[in-house]
Amino acid sequence: MLKLNIKVDSGLFFSYITSLFSGALLIERPADIEEGFAIHAPLVYHFGHTTPSGNSKLYNVLTSQIANTVKERFEKNNEARIGGVVVNTCGWVTGPGYKMLVHAAKAFDVNVIVVLDQERLYNDFKKQFGEDIEVLHLPKSGGVVTRSQQFRRESRNERIRQYFYGIKNNFYPHTFEVKFSDVKVFKIGAPAVPDSCLPIGMQKDEIETKLVPMQPGKDLIHCVLGLSMASDPDEDLVRMNLAGYIVITDVDMERQQYKILSPAPRPLPRQFLLLSEVKFMDMK
Repeated sequence: MLKLNIKVDSGLFFSYITSLFSGALLIERPADIEEGFAIHAPLVYHFGHTTPSGNSKLYNVLTSQIANTVKERFEKNNEARIGGVVVNTCGWVTGPGYKMLVHAAKAFDVNVIVVLDQERLYNDFKKQFGEDIEVLHLPKSGGVVTRSQQFRRESRNERIRQYFYGIKNNFYPHTFEVKFSDVKVFKIGAPAVPDSCLPIGMQKDEIETKLVPMQPGKDLIHCVLGLSMASDPDEDLVRMNLAGYIVITDVDMERQQYKILSPAPRPLPRQFLLLSEVKFMDMK
């Protein structure tokens, strides 16, 4: 049986790399005790923040995008449809976080919600969905503790290192230069401004999904960037899935080029790079 595992948790880890958002992974066999589920061709989108609060509008947009893609997959693959889908969400359960959970449940048309430990959340879901969705409450396993911010940061850095070097250091990433003119770097989401300062006709939530061109500079050093699969600037970079990730390890303003760490050799397969707030210092 095939089963889809969906991560919409930006905080720690999903099937591909950390904190850049969410992905869908087709599961055909049990997870390896060390390496987890086999990752052949995960579907990954760029979020760029370590918490959903970094851009709640974008978070919901990408959640809906993944849900639509999964539904299309089910229409074409009956075995995957029968296997179903498991959606792993973030742990932010109050205020805007709760609204994101409700949005995810509706986007994926879930029929069962499992709540771990959070009794208040369980009651809120029961009230929210009534008889439409079965809501189950499970106690937290003994010995389970809340992960500290330091633990999350260390885990995030380790996952990024594993992406480039492998769990057993059996990967050999590539370092090479890329001219400024050969790539275009964007950030999703413009700085927040008062409603009175918005351009005529633009809504405030549109600012959160606006593409902002980034100029070359030393501030990009150590930044993790997603490599968009888009091949044309007219394509929707916000909703386009990623080919992979790179890290800018140096910026040479005199020679007008970036030095990058990449899992694959040159040249880059696409030219559009999406900036994240995550940084990784390659100590190798």
